Amino acid sequence: MKVTLRLQFITAYLLLVICIFVLINTYGYSLTYNYLETKKEQQISSEAYYLTSHYASTQGTPEDGAFTLQKQSTMLSSLFDTRVWLVSPTGTILSDSSDYDYVGKNITDSDSDFLNRQSVKGARPKGIMKSNVLAVICPLTGSKETKGYLVLLTPQKAIKEEATLILDTILICYLLLLLVSAIVFLLLYWRSVYPLKQHAHNAKEYADGHFDQNPAKLGGAEQLELASAVKYLAQKNKSMIEYQRQFLANVSHDFRSPLTSIRGYTEALADGTIPPEMQEKYLHIILFETGRLTKLTSNLLDLNQFEHSGLIVELERFDLHNTLKETIETFEPQCEKKHLSIDLLLDGKELYVKADQSKIQRVIQNLVDNAIKFSNTNSVIEIHTVKKHHKVFVSVKDHGIGITKEEASKIWDRFYKSDRSRGKDKTGTGLGLSITKEIIEAHGEHINVISTEGVGTEFIFSLPLHILGRNYKGAQQRKVRHFKLTNLSS
Repeated sequence: MKVTLRLQFITAYLLLVICIFVLINTYGYSLTYNYLETKKEQQISSEAYYLTSHYASTQGTPEDGAFTLQKQSTMLSSLFDTRVWLVSPTGTILSDSSDYDYVGKNITDSDSDFLNRQSVKGARPKGIMKSNVLAVICPLTGSKETKGYLVLLTPQKAIKEEATLILDTILICYLLLLLVSAIVFLLLYWRSVYPLKQHAHNAKEYADGHFDQNPAKLGGAEQLELASAVKYLAQKNKSMIEYQRQFLANVSHDFRSPLTSIRGYTEALADGTIPPEMQEKYLHIILFETGRLTKLTSNLLDLNQFEHSGLIVELERFDLHNTLKETIETFEPQCEKKHLSIDLLLDGKELYVKADQSKIQRVIQNLVDNAIKFSNTNSVIEIHTVKKHHKVFVSVKDHGIGITKEEASKIWDRFYKSDRSRGKDKTGTGLGLSITKEIIEAHGEHINVISTEGVGTEFIFSLPLHILGRNYKGAQQRKVRHFKLTNLSS
């Protein structure tokens, strides 16, 4: 059984309520009664001391001062709800502030030890008092003799009633506190637990592909931050799903088209539909489409490697200018076909960088191939290198159709091809620039694009400069992993 936060809250609250109620009923009354009894005892003891001190100063006998004591006792009784006895040395009650019927009765007849104690709690002399009292006994002394006793009595019933009244008041306050705490609990639940349930519900809906759920607006700053994070994750998940769909659609399209051509022309060659004099032409088409499939498959395998194992770059020192020259030479047939020329403007005879030579060569191939595809006939492709701040900046600039501002942010997406470029890019897979960016970022560097529609496009990327004279310890490995929500997951 799963224990929810709501159940935990309710259980903790009920346990707290029960424990406090038990404590109040078990110890509250006794503690209150003991406190009141002690306080009352201290109060009447103080008054008794005052009366006995005043009486002793008269140096008279209890009988001589009875009238005066009785008058003072009556006043004390009315003020403090206390009964006052004036008792002779032998235990006979000489005066009673409340009931004259007790006058003449002897205390020692029922309790011989009563007058020998300072205070008596819960005792009543049999035959005299009908209920338990709190009694304070003070001897009346004069000339070093005990001339009598002053006994102050308070019914324990009155103390019990006062203790009960106080306890009832406490219980009423406790019930009010329970009511307030219950309201506070409901508010806390509404603002804390309920939003969590709403977040859980929304997360499940997002997982099922329902991205139109609104985040919970209740709770504190942390709850709202969690709601925003869940919503952000849902949006990213939605984008990833859309990207996957688009990715699969693009892959299917780019594979279907050459496969359809290859199958159709192969069947036509097999059944003799194509005359012998035309067979060479269609064999070249089949080879061309096969090359497209090979290139697409290779790029997809590379991207899959980037996704799962990370892009591994072998860092080594090499001459970037020499690599540029060797790479550009491979594009001579394509340049002649479109009557293009490539101008190299290099910063020095040699320029050494520390990077993965084979992968940087692939970057150059992708950028030059892209420039050739989209350059105007009889135009110039410019390739520049510049040293700046211990880095090398490489520029590949063409004079062609250019890129719109809307397209500039999308060209790094996998399989992206603008509508204007599809007619010119017959062999492209839409993966070259994506792979190029992955390689440059794996080196810890950056690549940017500057383009004007109808004028041309310039790609600029950076590489770390290797300064001669520094100790070089040979090739090093650098493994970089890129995890992006927009990437295709396995």
